[in-house]
Amino acid sequence: MLLLTKAVFAIMIGFLFSVVLGLILLPLLKRLKVGQRISSYVGYSHRKKEGTPTMGGLIFIIPTFIITVFLLLTDKIPYSDNIIIVLVVFLGFAIIGFLDDFLSLKKHNNEGLTTYQKLFGQVIISTIFFYIYMKNGGQTAFVVGTLNIDIELTWLYGLFILFILIGASNAVNLTDGLDGLAGSLSAVAFIAFALISFVVGFEDIGIFCLVLVGSLIGFLVFNTHPAKVFMGDTGSLALGGVMGAVAILTHRELTLLVVAGVFVIETLSVILQVLWIKLFHKKLFLMTPLHHHFEKLGWQETDIVKLFVVFGLLLAMSGIIFGVWL
Repeated sequence: MLLLTKAVFAIMIGFLFSVVLGLILLPLLKRLKVGQRISSYVGYSHRKKEGTPTMGGLIFIIPTFIITVFLLLTDKIPYSDNIIIVLVVFLGFAIIGFLDDFLSLKKHNNEGLTTYQKLFGQVIISTIFFYIYMKNGGQTAFVVGTLNIDIELTWLYGLFILFILIGASNAVNLTDGLDGLAGSLSAVAFIAFALISFVVGFEDIGIFCLVLVGSLIGFLVFNTHPAKVFMGDTGSLALGGVMGAVAILTHRELTLLVVAGVFVIETLSVILQVLWIKLFHKKLFLMTPLHHHFEKLGWQETDIVKLFVVFGLLLAMSGIIFGVWL
């Protein structure tokens, strides 16, 4: 009962804080004219969104970080090196995304940080992750008990961390193309990881996930169609990075592929499109990521979001079962 009370409180306080912050931050972003630049490759419906404030990820990043730190300082959630790693990754990837958004706005185009600059930042954060993790005696083996997999990676575990963080952050970033899509799917995924965390003994991570879920729901008040604000790379990189960190720390890396299945499919659609063009000199999809393919088929944006979120919910429920019995 106590854990249930903590869970409900985490969601509620995250939601309330983010809604209040959104009401304050949205007019400020408009005043600062931090409008999103829309790619010329997308359709007219997206071109109409030109100038919509970006960097809206701050609406859920700031509340989640402050609330989690407050709960730690007041001993409402147990302290561990794991929660410190989660906060470092969350804030670190948010900073990378913020710099990317800021430079894009400054240059008046969609080109912020270069690929190598992003990678450098991700390597730094992954190194901090690995250092704290190893200092705390973390395991460096990739283990999946039900499949009898137990591979000792030793120092290669650092590269494993980097691979997951980069993959997850880019997957969420690619999916953030329709109003409310990435935010809704992330909320669903973090609910799943919260439940898994509680069951396998990571209460601190579970509480963090639920605070983030509440904050994301608050953000969606402003981000659902028609969006009044976009999360930007500030939000998408932070969400993907911390999702990968949670999967690693709970030793549910394979579960991530299921819980975040829609993000994975969106990413695979881009990879397949590139390979298909190189091999057969024609497109496999009308446009990628996959949500744009459905738009080209004539689907309404809201219908695509509904379909993807329902599918994401089904995958998340499957992921909970898979993750608990893993």
